Amino acid sequence: MTITRPPTHDPAHSSRRLRRILIVGLAAASIAVPGLWAIRAAHGTGSTARAASTPAPATAVRPAARRRLSRATRLKRADRRAHRALAAALSPILAASGGTLAVGVVDLTTGVTVTHDGGRRFHTASIVKADILAALLLRHQATGTPLSEDERELAVAMIEHSDNDAASALWYDIGEGSGLAAANVRLGLRHTTPGSGGYWGLTSTTVADQLRLLTDLTSRRSPLNRSSRACELALMRAVERDQAWGVSAAATSRASVAVKNGWLPDPDLWVINSIGLVPHDGHRLLIAVLSDGHDSEAAGVSACEQAAVAAASAALEAWR
Repeated sequence: MTITRPPTHDPAHSSRRLRRILIVGLAAASIAVPGLWAIRAAHGTGSTARAASTPAPATAVRPAARRRLSRATRLKRADRRAHRALAAALSPILAASGGTLAVGVVDLTTGVTVTHDGGRRFHTASIVKADILAALLLRHQATGTPLSEDERELAVAMIEHSDNDAASALWYDIGEGSGLAAANVRLGLRHTTPGSGGYWGLTSTTVADQLRLLTDLTSRRSPLNRSSRACELALMRAVERDQAWGVSAAATSRASVAVKNGWLPDPDLWVINSIGLVPHDGHRLLIAVLSDGHDSEAAGVSACEQAAVAAASAALEAWR
């Protein structure tokens, strides 16, 4: 008679079978549990700790990223359109003026920036007075002292009336060319070279540097503190009416235009410059126009104003 023995127990086989059961069970749990937590969270029940620990879907952060990317891309495209539009608009202006001209604008509202010949150097004439005052204000910030009564009077005369004697006095007060150069390192004006001796009007600069100076007068990140910025802009908003030309032509409201102009025959052809903060169609624009080689002051002023209007229009239209 054949005796059937019961199967011999194999511990290794049982261990492998148990592991397979556990693996299958865990795989099922990894699918089912998150779905269960989502249902509980939707009904306000279940474990708050578990619901909170469920990772958010990757798509939750994508719309904001897309918005940031869209604005950056839009800004680059607007800059390119503005450059093309400005170049086209300046062509007849330059042909008619017979001089050399550079212009730039920064739209503080949108971030659009456009320049033409932004690195070309020109003599500053009297626009350097804005730089001289910024240097003076930085010196007083460093010592923690206010402007003296004499310095305040000289600053008013220098900016509001474009008084040359007042400018010379403050030029010496800041340490002449070396003092201006030191201040410009802090202000970020890398391509501005002070005039030698007492010839502050022969300081050379670029549109890019003048836009940097205007940014220093309007930005909270400026080395100039809030009080210093407010002081200088207030004086630039109060220039005499007969000196409120230039970039002011691009303003759609004269209420808050801040401007400083410069002009001189160099030696026979005119240098005509203008820098300022200009409100235009609800936007705040920083505009700088530098030019030379004009046959007359009137021709230079006309070219400067036309360039400012063209730059403002190019910056705004490119964004729309």
